[in-house]
Amino acid sequence: MGENPAKNHYAQLNQGEENEMEIFGYKTQGCRKALCIAGYILSCGALLLLFYWKPEWDVWANCIRCSLEEADIVLLRTTDEFRIYSRKTVTWISVSALIKSRLDYPGTAEEDSVFSKAIMKPSLQVKSIQVQRIRYVWNIYAKQFQKVGALEDHHTCSAIHAKFGSGLTCNERNVRKVICGPNTIDVPVIPVWKLLIKEVLNPFYVFQLFSVCLWFAEDYMEYATAIIIMSLLSIFLTVYDLRQQSVKLHRLVESHNNITVTVCRNKEGDSCFQELESHHLVPGDMLVLKEGKTLLPCDAILISGQCIVNESMLTGESIPVTKTHLPQADNFKPWRMHCAEDYKKHVLFCGTEVIQTKADDTGVVKAVVLRTGFNTAKGDLVRSILYPKPMNFKLYRDALRFLMCLIAFAAIGMIYTVCVFALNGEEAGEVVKKSLDVITIAVPPALPAALTTGIIYTQRRLKKKGIFCISPQRINMCGQLNLICFDKTGTLTEDGLDLWGLLPCERDCFQDIHSFPADHSLPWGPVFRAMAVCHSLIVWEGKIQGDPLDVKMFEATNWVIDDSSGHKIEGQGSTHATVVRPGPKASSAPVEGVAILHQFPFSSALQRMSVIAQEIGGEQQVFTKGAPEMVAMLCRAETVPLNFESKLLLYTAQGFRVIGLACKSLQAGKQSTDLTREEVESDLTFLGLLIMENRLKRETKPVLEELSAARIRSVMVTGDNIQTAVTVAKNAGMISATNRVILVEANKIPGSFSASITWKPLEENKTEDYRGLAKAMGLEPRSPRVFTSAAPVQDDSPPTTERRIRLALASGQYHFAMSGKSYQIVAQHFRHLLPKLLLNGTVFARMSPGQKSSLVEEFQKLDYFVGMCGDGANDCGALKVAHAGISLSEQEASVASPFTSRTPSIACVPELIREGRAALVTSFCMFKYMALYSTIQYLGVLLLYWQLNAFGNYQFLFQDLAITTVIGVTMSFTGAYPKLVPYRPPSQLISPPLLLSVVLNILFSLSLQVFGFVVVQEQPWYSKTDIYSACLSVNNHMENSSSISSLGLHGMRDGAHGQTDNGYKSYENTTVWLLSTINCLIVALVFSKGRPFRQPIYTNYVFILVLIGQLGICLFLVFADIDDLYSKMDVSIIPSLFAPLPHGGSPW
Repeated sequence: MGENPAKNHYAQLNQGEENEMEIFGYKTQGCRKALCIAGYILSCGALLLLFYWKPEWDVWANCIRCSLEEADIVLLRTTDEFRIYSRKTVTWISVSALIKSRLDYPGTAEEDSVFSKAIMKPSLQVKSIQVQRIRYVWNIYAKQFQKVGALEDHHTCSAIHAKFGSGLTCNERNVRKVICGPNTIDVPVIPVWKLLIKEVLNPFYVFQLFSVCLWFAEDYMEYATAIIIMSLLSIFLTVYDLRQQSVKLHRLVESHNNITVTVCRNKEGDSCFQELESHHLVPGDMLVLKEGKTLLPCDAILISGQCIVNESMLTGESIPVTKTHLPQADNFKPWRMHCAEDYKKHVLFCGTEVIQTKADDTGVVKAVVLRTGFNTAKGDLVRSILYPKPMNFKLYRDALRFLMCLIAFAAIGMIYTVCVFALNGEEAGEVVKKSLDVITIAVPPALPAALTTGIIYTQRRLKKKGIFCISPQRINMCGQLNLICFDKTGTLTEDGLDLWGLLPCERDCFQDIHSFPADHSLPWGPVFRAMAVCHSLIVWEGKIQGDPLDVKMFEATNWVIDDSSGHKIEGQGSTHATVVRPGPKASSAPVEGVAILHQFPFSSALQRMSVIAQEIGGEQQVFTKGAPEMVAMLCRAETVPLNFESKLLLYTAQGFRVIGLACKSLQAGKQSTDLTREEVESDLTFLGLLIMENRLKRETKPVLEELSAARIRSVMVTGDNIQTAVTVAKNAGMISATNRVILVEANKIPGSFSASITWKPLEENKTEDYRGLAKAMGLEPRSPRVFTSAAPVQDDSPPTTERRIRLALASGQYHFAMSGKSYQIVAQHFRHLLPKLLLNGTVFARMSPGQKSSLVEEFQKLDYFVGMCGDGANDCGALKVAHAGISLSEQEASVASPFTSRTPSIACVPELIREGRAALVTSFCMFKYMALYSTIQYLGVLLLYWQLNAFGNYQFLFQDLAITTVIGVTMSFTGAYPKLVPYRPPSQLISPPLLLSVVLNILFSLSLQVFGFVVVQEQPWYSKTDIYSACLSVNNHMENSSSISSLGLHGMRDGAHGQTDNGYKSYENTTVWLLSTINCLIVALVFSKGRPFRQPIYTNYVFILVLIGQLGICLFLVFADIDDLYSKMDVSIIPSLFAPLPHGGSPW
């Protein structure tokens, strides 16, 4: 086609999404492949193993670059900082058996669908790849790989109703099924042999295998066998753990793969119903939802009727959620854009449970299949478990760098070994073995395992405290947290709200407040009707279920929900309206009951909900409740009291949660289902304010004070009113009494692409204080000062403004508060101000779930380690993107969050930080100890190589198993220190203090061993060739024995020596080995750091007893003089420290 292949060689997959990747096209070349196969054979599989670890090298060696259209192999690379490569083979799907002619694929599946654009002519084949369980097909027109298994985003609301409302034809469904694959979230239980192979091919175990082979070649039988046993035990434990996880995940999803569903089929223009297994579903299929509980096997868009679902699987909250049908809006906007953030109110998600269905006048509840398989919400969650996002933590990066340094260190030792042994005329094979042995000594094979030891013990301690973790690698990150974002309702405050009062409004004037609980019941009227019907409550398992606010409001009326189905309402086609009636304790009402005909559920974006209700035998009315400011905007101006803002401020300033109520009458004869939300929520009559008390949890203030004392910032991120949020922040101690709150308001300028930003004090009586701030920030002369995005703040007086802002913010006397809308506008139009605002921003109110996630990411860009603590409902996104997301869900584990607290209390936050700090310090201690232990052993061996000697098998075995392994296990037992100190542990291994500590210890070890090596040679009883000279010297001095007896003793020793000596025994060997072993104990004690992040070392009784025991064994070996023991341990007999030596010589 004349196109440049290099240009089409590269593209982006999932652009702008979380799992964005770069994709490169390659074509296999025969001669390259043949050369690689030869390389595999000649290298005995080593090259194949290298390609297994480095798939990009495999592709570059076997293939040549080409355009993606010609590619039979694609190379994928993640766009994050890790740049991880993966290799995928292009496969071909044939649809020729289904499409005999063009007539076989007509109609509903329109020309612009990805299915028709993917089929190549005349072969009738589809080119595809599968990445992380998602299938992508090649779009021959757009020249790119596109995701299948989901309905295209470009469909409008009316198009979805028109094109899919009567179902797909059998042929359309068959083609889609072949291209998309089955609708299953299939997580097969991985066979044990596969897990074993994958685990054994880990670089760590390959290095272990190399070490073991080398040790067997050198006759280190016992040690090699011990390592094999330990490695096999480790492998089997890991494989068992992975197998258990695989079984759990399989059980979690298998129930949703085989559900019998009813679908609507389009047969020659007529619709018919058909039952089939859910794995046959395809995007575009028409589902018919029947009465009773149903598990959803796919994501679907509700197009008729209404559903109540339990979404606890997704959110961790078991509050029923109402889903309404997609409106038949006749416009050109894609359906998701038309519905904005409310699109989820029309989507039924896979894995959730439909509790109740309510049909409209069509008589059935229908939904169009939106996504299938791993494209669904549940599939996405399962994929996040199967393919977790790698954690970028300095500790792990530094550990790899340090490992490289040890390898370089080992290379120097290898050169030294080769030189020493070659110059002394050793055999070439012996020289190679000895030099390779240096690598296994200098690079500790147990280093990766040692780093995770502290995490494993911490995870167990957290579990005992009711904190569950599904991402253990994040525990170390908790030790670095310095900013925590808290949701308000249910997190800082009690989950349940108490009804405090009602401020009714009549003829644009507020009336006397009605307090709860009151002696007299609330009189019948529009406000009472609003409280009785404006909710989304249901009766589930005999109890009223729903939002706690709705429950409290409805209970105050003493009415009941009639849960019997089939209420016929005059003038309405629906036979499934919810009816509320006066209860036994209710005051008399002039009606039999009120039917709720239609709901517009609560939306975080719109900050309100509405219902259309009808008194039995009466007229239809609309009732709306929500954020007072929002409700007032929807009301006719003449119905809103003039003192509305002052009254609202009065109650929100006291920390009350205030809800606005409004209503209007509907014209008779209009079907409730035909009305749009915009029509319903307009020209309302303001009814009054519902005032609810949201008390702080008992532990909130002490926890926030503890975090503040530890210099950990606390920020509130809530969907509530800004004034209420600020008051709660003050009561909780986030904002001290002496500090001032500055409200940041940003608004888009109508008819323009620019925006304005306003700064003003939240407290009306603090204008003098505000003027001081305005002056400091260069915002005078008028207050409040408005700036537009065309003339930003910093351009007003460039040299002084930056300095003044910095000074004002550094003083810490002011806190910024802003709404979600203002945050969004600041992020878009005043990007340069956002970091400055976030540095002192404490309250973020009226935040949507998407804005919460964005805020967490912005804090992370400012180098904060961010924790997010929420109740798991609207906080799912923020919980996922934070360094440590803590869900206070009542369920044992929430899939949305790395950490879940069984107790719904923020007391888990400091506990998690304490344990995280302890785990981080333990990882550092273990790393330093393992590095020092290997270096001590390495220096000792190199020193003995000078005399062509080395440590014996049992000497290695004693140091590696009896000393290091036991220390490694017990060092991590030390618990977290109970007090949070106002600084964090270091997060970098390669930092001057830590490196200095390691270097000084290495120098000390070297000095100690060289000193022992030299001093032992200076002793009067020392003999290089006779390892029993010291013993004979003592015997001759102690006893005046005959020469025959001495010779007999000597002969006996020689006999013993001849039988057991393996060439390792020497005075230097014994001295260096004992000194290095005791040095390992000293290093373990020195590096077992206690306060301020861990408890004092003496509290770890097991570790202390282990050290004492090991030191006792070492001293026993010095004084024991047991021939058999010395022979086994390759230890030479040395004079007793208390034995008198000839000529007053020292025993050393």
